[in-house]
Amino acid sequence: MYPASALGEFLRSRRARLRPEDVGLSSGVRHRRVAGLRREELAPLAGVSVGYYTRLEQGQSPNVSDDVLDAVARVLRLDDDELAHLHRLARAARAGAKAKPEQLRPGIRLMVDAFTDRPAIAVGRRGDILAWNRPAHALLAPHWPFEGAEKPNFVRLDFLELEFSRGLYVDWTQKARDDIAYLEGSLSRFPADEGLTALVEELLALSPEFRSMWTEHPVSNCASISRDYRHPEVGVMTLTAELLRTPDDEGQGVTVFQAEAGSPSEERLRRLAELAAAVSP
Repeated sequence: MYPASALGEFLRSRRARLRPEDVGLSSGVRHRRVAGLRREELAPLAGVSVGYYTRLEQGQSPNVSDDVLDAVARVLRLDDDELAHLHRLARAARAGAKAKPEQLRPGIRLMVDAFTDRPAIAVGRRGDILAWNRPAHALLAPHWPFEGAEKPNFVRLDFLELEFSRGLYVDWTQKARDDIAYLEGSLSRFPADEGLTALVEELLALSPEFRSMWTEHPVSNCASISRDYRHPEVGVMTLTAELLRTPDDEGQGVTVFQAEAGSPSEERLRRLAELAAAVSP
């Protein structure tokens, strides 16, 4: 699947959301058999031949220049996150290095443990929760054992444990799209990670919701997200999740969940931390 087809899949998904009228062209016919902008309509606007653009979508132009990518992005009206993603995909198609195994540094685990009054997790490039504190466990997956060697993968949790995840997230659809954007970003950075591609293939096979959303290829840097959580004991909280990536760029990061000062959500988050501390050994 990756990296050979990734660039083409992404470009086709972005062509599909545009109409000829969006780029100053006439649709030409009343009914178009192909949704969105056609290759022969996009290529001249980007200053390349139809044959070259076709090869680009087919993964047969590994040495495509940044200027060509920028021109294609301009026609497709990509935002900054999507443009960066496009360039990473093009670089990934040229790369052949294997991804290093993930190992959580002891210092990151200590950082997560240092947060006692708000949820914090260390998360890997595949969406695996590598470490969590008590408040994060109480918020995100209280039905999993806190001390267990195996911790949940948040993407698998959200798509394969639907009864739980739909109850937790007020806007489950947006959370699911953010999950896919997280995987998209990781795949563009680590195209040779076999665990990543295996996870995508697993979810494509097991989750109709994932299959449907995956074809849209949502893109986001996932650095700061505000979301409403529905907790059975403390109620609904609006929390901001800040993802702090590790400087070595191995795809790991620490996510800290916070509430606005003085808000009802802050009081409920404080109550959640108290409840989590009460069950500590």
